[in-house]
Amino acid sequence: MVPKTWLILADDLTGAADCAIAFSRSGLTAAVTWHPDGPQERVLAIDADSRAHGPKAAAARHRRLIEARHAPGLGLFKKIDSTLRGQPAAELAETIRALRERGERALAIVAPAFPETGRTLENGAIRVHGEPLEATALWARDHSYCTGNVVAVLEGAGLRVQHAPLTVVRAGRPAVERLVRDALSAGMDAVVCDAVIAADLDVVAQATLPQAAHVFWTGSGGLAQALARSMGTSDAAPPGPTEIIGGILFVVGSIAEASRAAAAVLAADETVRRIMIDPAALKAGPADRRWLKALQIVLETLAAGGDVLVEIDPGPNPDLAEGPALARRLAELLRPVAPAIGALFVTGGETALALLDALGANGIRLIEEVEPGVPLGLTRGALAVPVVTKAGAFGDAATLRRCLHYFRRLRQTETPS
Repeated sequence: MVPKTWLILADDLTGAADCAIAFSRSGLTAAVTWHPDGPQERVLAIDADSRAHGPKAAAARHRRLIEARHAPGLGLFKKIDSTLRGQPAAELAETIRALRERGERALAIVAPAFPETGRTLENGAIRVHGEPLEATALWARDHSYCTGNVVAVLEGAGLRVQHAPLTVVRAGRPAVERLVRDALSAGMDAVVCDAVIAADLDVVAQATLPQAAHVFWTGSGGLAQALARSMGTSDAAPPGPTEIIGGILFVVGSIAEASRAAAAVLAADETVRRIMIDPAALKAGPADRRWLKALQIVLETLAAGGDVLVEIDPGPNPDLAEGPALARRLAELLRPVAPAIGALFVTGGETALALLDALGANGIRLIEEVEPGVPLGLTRGALAVPVVTKAGAFGDAATLRRCLHYFRRLRQTETPS
């Protein structure tokens, strides 16, 4: 039976949102939270905030969430990064162990491809816009494994893996169903499915949804979209944002090339005030005049209805290990501007979590997707404003500018002149 409610476990906030929005687009109510005791929605995505942790700590966080939130009949989606950042193998292995300890068969259907964002899986290995993952700047900047071959990575974590090559996927639903049945009979832990286009993921979803009592799904937004399409839901869509009153705050914490290029394009718009914050100023805190100056400019601009772009200046040789601490410091700097925010855009999972938490939000009710991998929602908690979150490596150079225009259309439509 196809699940009527879903639990998504993610290793960062932007990933949680870009998976949950797929179900929202199909009519199911969906929300993201970073609080394990939050209310259950038809689709609830929980950020385990495990991306920056080692294998044991990341696995333990997912086990706790399984023990606290999973129940029989609840569809389970384990979100992993489409470029294998973080600890997806350890998290998946621990998820399987935790489920089986509860008496469930728990075969993982693994399909990390997200074709709409250029991520594909061929011969068990990830490719980004056609090139091997290991040859990309993403891999050079941040990787956890010695290979981008998903089958090898999972086998390295001790999992028994069956590969579904593209020839099997392209043979259609019956071929994938047979392979999955065989994997279940053989006591396998995971089936890794190749996919190059969205239709490949549709085949995987259609073949595996009827076996929901015995399997769960592991992937990125592409697989989530395929599952939502295959479910054919018809619930009424949730309402959109009612109004934007005030300035728009863009916060770019990611150092990914896509985010930096998009920030530069947005900064070229003379109507947007750009503020580059030196990491040294963030470390120094409010005692540093640059901290106070940046806060003053952001407050004054937003209060006057203007739009602001805030970035952490990565410098020529950024230290990735400082990322989480800098994100928290930036969130602390921006905490006082919460009452002046009309809408918020934030890129980078660590930055999004730290900032939303600091601003008083405790979740996001998802509404729609501005573009692939870029969901829009309404924050819950003390802060209630439209928010767009984006994974650092998603989008192109014009993504932030398109989001600016999207927000401004809402402001022009909904806010009296």
